[in-house]
Amino acid sequence: MNIAILSNGNINYSTLRLKEEAEKRGHRVKVIKYKNCYVSIDERHPKVIYRGREIGNFDVFIPRIASYMTRYGTAVLRQLEMANPQAFFMNRSIAISRSRDKLRSVQLLARAGVSIPKTVFSRNETDIDVLLDEIGGTPAIIKLARGTHGNGVVLAETIKAAKSVMQAFYLSDSDGTNVLLQEFIKESAGTDIRAFVVGSQVVASMKRQSLDDDFRSNLHKGGEGTAIKLTPDERKMCIKAAKAMGLVVAGVDFMRSNRGALVLEVNASPGFGIEKVTGRNVAGRIIDYIDRNAKRGNKKDKVGA
Repeated sequence: MNIAILSNGNINYSTLRLKEEAEKRGHRVKVIKYKNCYVSIDERHPKVIYRGREIGNFDVFIPRIASYMTRYGTAVLRQLEMANPQAFFMNRSIAISRSRDKLRSVQLLARAGVSIPKTVFSRNETDIDVLLDEIGGTPAIIKLARGTHGNGVVLAETIKAAKSVMQAFYLSDSDGTNVLLQEFIKESAGTDIRAFVVGSQVVASMKRQSLDDDFRSNLHKGGEGTAIKLTPDERKMCIKAAKAMGLVVAGVDFMRSNRGALVLEVNASPGFGIEKVTGRNVAGRIIDYIDRNAKRGNKKDKVGA
């Protein structure tokens, strides 16, 4: 098969691994820097141009869209979906967009029956006391709906601190839906679990632990990862969370609380550092999934919102 990987380039570790595993299985692979593409839109021949030429026919597209390039990357991907209706897309543009919007994603997770930390949002600054009461008071997590890698996430330990952070965030937010308040799970502070989902299976999982007093455990913030075994219920929850977003490949982040596992986020382009931590061939599992499913045709996305 002809496979296109939409990525920031060949030096990206996840791109290198996907290309390596695909070529091992006899596939032809081209890496396309989506940020260097441009889109030509008309009713007769929608197309995407890369390096002066229209992107050719591919059987499979694997998007690896960076969070900071979500809007442009998904726009390019959406055009490719329209221009290549018979191709297999590992993750579709609408599913990636859902997962990158924290408010939208928690709404979809809750609708699907996936347990999440209590979350509230409001545009009215005078509601902060009421909002904090709704999630159990302080400490509280305040986050920007489009933050990533632990950026745009603040722990407010007092009501005064929460008000200051909220007011600062509101100044940069036009409609209020970009700022969320979330309950602080004390028993899991500084620790969470990343489950890597491919299709209907969890293919690898690791525990992430901050190395200092930071309440965030992201590896990008210096956290340390160790392999961990999930319970059957946790596996089912992670698969359900990925499905709620409409994602075939996803990194599901959750924490273990006194009332059970709570999903924090669903990542549409999870990093492959989990391979080094767990020794699992995640890239190979993704290509194997493609081998089994691409020839059946790409199912249209049926998840609403």
